Amino acid sequence: DLRLPHALRGRFTGRNGRTAPADLIVGDPGNADIVVAAKGFDSTGSKLTDAVREIEEMAEVRLPKQLVLAVIDGIGWKSRQSDLRRIHQLWVDKQIDGMYTLVSLDQFRDDVEEFARLRKLI
Repeated sequence: DLRLPHALRGRFTGRNGRTAPADLIVGDPGNADIVVAAKGFDSTGSKLTDAVREIEEMAEVRLPKQLVLAVIDGIGWKSRQSDLRRIHQLWVDKQIDGMYTLVSLDQFRDDVEEFARLRKLI
């Protein structure tokens, strides 16, 4: 509802021309403003570890001007607490800018809107 230009499931360009995957890219993927990993799993196993690696890759290639957010949810995370802690640590260390669940999607929306206003995207 913010009417921001976006792309779903693609790659964005970050530091030194490197790319990383994202589930939501706000702005041109070659010059993204906001990138989001949306990882909801009802299953367990390697898919969750792959999700963590994807978020780590986003954090690694991001430019200082790019906002990196992670939305995670699903019962599968309950059995993969170590993977969940790795994502949380990225947030604590300020390598990503936000970590949300379905319960906190209102805060996610507010944070995206605030950043978009600061960057004069809306």
